[in-house]
Amino acid sequence: MNLKRIEKFIAKQNVTLLGSIDSTGFPNIKAMLKPRKRNGLKEFYFSTNTSSLRISQFKNNDKSCIYFYHKGLIKYVGVMLIGKMEILQDEETKKMMWQKGDTMFYKKGVTDPDYCVLKFTATCGRYYCDLKTESFDIE
Repeated sequence: MNLKRIEKFIAKQNVTLLGSIDSTGFPNIKAMLKPRKRNGLKEFYFSTNTSSLRISQFKNNDKSCIYFYHKGLIKYVGVMLIGKMEILQDEETKKMMWQKGDTMFYKKGVTDPDYCVLKFTATCGRYYCDLKTESFDIE
């Protein structure tokens, strides 16, 4: 397994499945847009609403996973990364993540209190392709 190949695979995906743990200890999955920023396989940044259910879940339990997949006619490829999620609300990070058109969701702009950034830091992962799975660590 080639970690650079996994990075390239993730870069091509338009959807991220994000996992959180609810207050009763059960996993929850949410589809999100692809990460706005990525540092290799270690760090992934997403923008979201501060008022969202996910934010309250991550405040209580920062354990998380993200999953990327592609289903072709014959071949299915999937990558799961396991790690922890941080909620970032500092102005510098919010400005770094801000994109044109975000005012459609955050009417008050980059300083909107309902706008925040999720930073996922991966510790390990699992790769699936051609009926084979492999686990890997992320340094």
